[in-house]
Amino acid sequence: MTGEFGYAGNILRVNLSSRKISSVPTLEYAKRFLGGRGIAARIYWDEVAPEIKAFDPENRLMFMTGPLAGVSPGVAGIRWLVCGKSPATKPEQFSYSNLGGSWGTELKRAGFDGVIVTGASETPVYISVNNGKAEIKDASALWGKSTRETMGTLKEQLGCPTKVVTIGPAGENKVAMATLLADNDASGSGGFGAVMGSKKLKAIVVRGSGKVETAFPDRLAELNKEIRGLKKTSPAASVWGGGATPDKKRRDMCRGCSLGCGRFVYEDSDGREGKFICGQVGFYQGRAQKYYGDKDWKEVPFHAAMMANDYGVDVFALGTLMMWLSRCHKGGILTDEGTGIPFSKMGSIEFLETLIRKMSHREGFGDVLADGTLRAAEKVGKQSDKLITDYISKDEQGVAYDPRYYITTGLLYAMEPRMPIQQLHEISRLILGWVLWVNKAKGAFISTDVLRATAKRFWGTELAVDLSTYEGKAQTAARIQDRRYVHESLSLCDWAWPILTVEFSEDHVGDPSLESKVFSAVVGKEISEEELYHIGERIVNQQRAILAREAKGSDTLPEFHFTMPLRNDMTNPRGIAPGENGEIINRKNATLDKTKFEEMKKEFYGLRGWDQESGLQTKAKLEALDLKDVAEALERQGLVV
Repeated sequence: MTGEFGYAGNILRVNLSSRKISSVPTLEYAKRFLGGRGIAARIYWDEVAPEIKAFDPENRLMFMTGPLAGVSPGVAGIRWLVCGKSPATKPEQFSYSNLGGSWGTELKRAGFDGVIVTGASETPVYISVNNGKAEIKDASALWGKSTRETMGTLKEQLGCPTKVVTIGPAGENKVAMATLLADNDASGSGGFGAVMGSKKLKAIVVRGSGKVETAFPDRLAELNKEIRGLKKTSPAASVWGGGATPDKKRRDMCRGCSLGCGRFVYEDSDGREGKFICGQVGFYQGRAQKYYGDKDWKEVPFHAAMMANDYGVDVFALGTLMMWLSRCHKGGILTDEGTGIPFSKMGSIEFLETLIRKMSHREGFGDVLADGTLRAAEKVGKQSDKLITDYISKDEQGVAYDPRYYITTGLLYAMEPRMPIQQLHEISRLILGWVLWVNKAKGAFISTDVLRATAKRFWGTELAVDLSTYEGKAQTAARIQDRRYVHESLSLCDWAWPILTVEFSEDHVGDPSLESKVFSAVVGKEISEEELYHIGERIVNQQRAILAREAKGSDTLPEFHFTMPLRNDMTNPRGIAPGENGEIINRKNATLDKTKFEEMKKEFYGLRGWDQESGLQTKAKLEALDLKDVAEALERQGLVV
């Protein structure tokens, strides 16, 4: 890579303890790790010792963009990553959060590819970034305010072009499921709101008027035209739906995106607006409908999501917490009187407001819940931990795109510190499109032939979409990981990439080489599809090394995947799945075969060039990936073969 096309050129460093502000050239890291998640993983490896805790000042909180952020609307390079040691995982370890909206693009325009925050302030502060300059400013008057109040106040003081990422009371009080909230209601989970709170960092505001230069703008314009053509779909072809009344919602695109997705802004009956998208509003829908009945429940899920955003609480982690609380209440372990929380009114706004407020401020029983469901069960005792054995993943969120159905997703879950939703989407969207075709949905075009041809092109084997066998799944998981790590380092949007299928073409099969073509046009260095995957593999191994020294032996799944039959899935209630040669089978009531899963895991280790028995990385593979220093460090700890 030559020059700095695609990059702002520098990464901002802010030490809140010493109040020192500096920067480091982005290309010191970008040559091997691209940007985003890749650069963050490398910085973390270099600077955060395994014994550092999530709330220690020495933890790095990193806000990172990638080289495709802000370069062209057609690229959809609008994502940005927040990384560091997370309090939401058990044990605490390196994790990441992926956000959209406009904040990341504005940071690039302000002259920085990322922000690394270390240390901790004694008093509340916010960081102001304005066209290449940064300041630490007093935030005492903002402390205690909701996320939306904070955004409104800062924009009023600093001007409307200002973009803000902030925390609410949950983050201030170091609640394990505390989120970040940025413009466009871009929400980041993983507990990083609590890490911001531990550093007394209320917000980071950015303003920029710069432009990200690209090496070959004409070539990029042609690629954008091609991408828009490939992404063209008829309204009936979408896998995704919405539950709000159509006349009360409008499409909302992240800044710098011309492709669009299932993201909407909803306006309620009082004129309040906010983001409306799948899981964000769905987490409370069933409970609200049951409590209020068919007539009066419809705006409650939206209000619930907005309340969670105001306090800065992860709705997915909140959903699993409520499952446990409901069971504890039904079992007589927890009562309204004993906790001050009206469990008997679960599904109401009153219940949710009480729960979120008490937890966010660590009031009474809310203090017990603030460290997450698993730790709360330890404190409550009374065998309440037995009530969370069938629905929670590593990061206290629920299980989406269940391994008992997809098989491949079992490996993706096992290898990551949190739910790897971007990776899960790659295989699930294709198969769900096939399910629509089987069900003769209007506009569905992913036939059995298209399904198998796409699997062959993107994952190298048609067995990827044969859910009657464990064969081909290790290969599929490795390719998905390599590609998705690249996406989260380039800053490509999960909704737009990869372009797996094309509605208006003869064979309907997408093109996985487009990412490399776009990257080449932006940075001015030709790089092939396989070369880009090689970088993805390097980033996979860099993160693997981090997890090896922080959470040894963590390649596991919760036991219920192997023992409890799969229940109905809302996206596929019939449980139909593609089998051998695309024949229709049924995975309803399926479980993962533990013996076959372990064999599949060993195969995955082998494909990765790791030791097949222990899963430890090998010196040879790390050196081949230009990670010799990582190999040497792991060897000193006995964590490499």
